[in-house]
Amino acid sequence: MHQIDIPQHVLDRARARRGSVEVFGDLDPSRTALLVIDLQNGFMAPGQPGELPSAREIAGNVNRIASALRGAGGQVVWLRHTHEPGDHANPWPRFVEFAAGWGEGLNAALVPGQPGHELHASLEVCPEDQVVNKTRFSALIQGSSDLHERLQRRGIDTVIVTGTVTNVCCESTARDAMMLNYKVHFVSDANAARTDAEHNATLANMLLWFADVRDTDQIVDLLRASGQRSRQIL
Repeated sequence: MHQIDIPQHVLDRARARRGSVEVFGDLDPSRTALLVIDLQNGFMAPGQPGELPSAREIAGNVNRIASALRGAGGQVVWLRHTHEPGDHANPWPRFVEFAAGWGEGLNAALVPGQPGHELHASLEVCPEDQVVNKTRFSALIQGSSDLHERLQRRGIDTVIVTGTVTNVCCESTARDAMMLNYKVHFVSDANAARTDAEHNATLANMLLWFADVRDTDQIVDLLRASGQRSRQIL
């Protein structure tokens, strides 16, 4: 598991700018979706091209949040990074340039029907969850998936971002979510990167500009508190 270290000067800047570290004091589970990004065999199974051991370590926390949100009436969405050979809308030219030969191997592993494309067996996926394929780092950029439309149809205005890689697909999706006016929660111990340094750099940037950064316990506490308020109203 990553050693979380958000610099004090980042926390101080956030407080000076808006009066507190967090922006969102609560959440409405009925209008909230958990986005679980790319926790597929291609990134989690030993020997796969994109294997991140740290991604296996966050599965328990992701499952905890998913269970709590389902129980509170929210939506869980499992996103799968997908490469369609021969699809001119999905050529990934820049990705292959930046990732050299390794990128081509990862693309091949993420073709539907390949073991690398499937969600990892450690994940507790339920029938009421949604499974959505995406073709770009961000699930919300134009042409990547129909995630935004799905969320809008359900009246979702809040997303909880988890998955891998912290500073690539997770950060890209969280940035676009904020720019589409979603309230974004980025979970510090339910995202996984190659290194602590990369992980913490994203957490700092998220906290300052794009999302509330909380850990799994804090997210689950928010969901429980919302459930208690609902029972009191009833």
